[in-house]
Amino acid sequence: MSDLLNDFTLDFEKPVRALEKQIEELQEAERKSEIDISKEIKALQKKVNSLIKEIYSNLTPWERVQLSRHPKRPHTVDYIEAIIDDFHEVAGDRFFANDQAIIGGFGYLNGQKVCVIGIEKGRKTKEKVTHNFGMPRPEGYRKALRLMEMAARFDIPVITFVDTPGAYPGIGAEERGQSSAIAENLAKMFDIETPIISLVIGEGGSGGALGIAIADKVLMMEYSIYSVISPESCASILWADPKKAETAANSLDIGPHKALELGVIDSIVSESSGGAHKDPEATFEMVKKSLEKEIKSLSKVSKKKLLENRFNKFRRIGNQTIDASQESEFQVFQ
Repeated sequence: MSDLLNDFTLDFEKPVRALEKQIEELQEAERKSEIDISKEIKALQKKVNSLIKEIYSNLTPWERVQLSRHPKRPHTVDYIEAIIDDFHEVAGDRFFANDQAIIGGFGYLNGQKVCVIGIEKGRKTKEKVTHNFGMPRPEGYRKALRLMEMAARFDIPVITFVDTPGAYPGIGAEERGQSSAIAENLAKMFDIETPIISLVIGEGGSGGALGIAIADKVLMMEYSIYSVISPESCASILWADPKKAETAANSLDIGPHKALELGVIDSIVSESSGGAHKDPEATFEMVKKSLEKEIKSLSKVSKKKLLENRFNKFRRIGNQTIDASQESEFQVFQ
């Protein structure tokens, strides 16, 4: 990871980063001298842990959006490398091209054969261009569906990692049937006769995310977001000013706890203290355990019941009663 990324700090992270730098300086001083300052270092570390707990338990919706986009946050390729053994990528949609915004293939999750499909954003400029900044084109969704149908033929569970601001809205993508490709995925995923688990690891943006997230179990990372529209696009539509993204984010309330309350997702996967980027290894372990648990549970369900439950799950979304408090939140858009 470049020095620029290593030094990247969000505004609300700066107090923590300042203390962490003090700890690093003290540790360096202790190495160079014979003076024992371990007590001072422990006291500062305790202060850091307390500050992290205070800050991250009181994040605003906009701060959660920023955290979900953190450049050091683990991406799909990181999760595949960390928890999937013997991964073999499959390329192409058999129609037009290979969309590298969506990575898919087969591997093993703790000995269990799995099909893995994920949206990749890339980190460095060249990688971002290669992966189209995590905005899939229609051939990406067709590749994803091809992999799911292949997995179903061999009774292999499907895992999808969602991290996208939305599907690519370019002219070429529209000419090649972007909307119909997503719609086809939405329809056909209800008939995939194998367990599907989707995990939102960063941004879950609109139909671009839903195109690989019609699943038996939909999970969200603790500091991820899931929404029908990005805060910037919402602000552009409502106020013709994308700079009001923070206002839109605070009104949308697009964090995992609201999604869980509304039945949009099934559970929240905890992250390491301070976010997944603070301790990726610990986060990978939590994700691995969550996926193993869901696969084990779903593997006991018959195919007929699996499809029935999947259909009913999405039919129930949106049927929740809107109480007075929710109505007051919507008034900001009027």
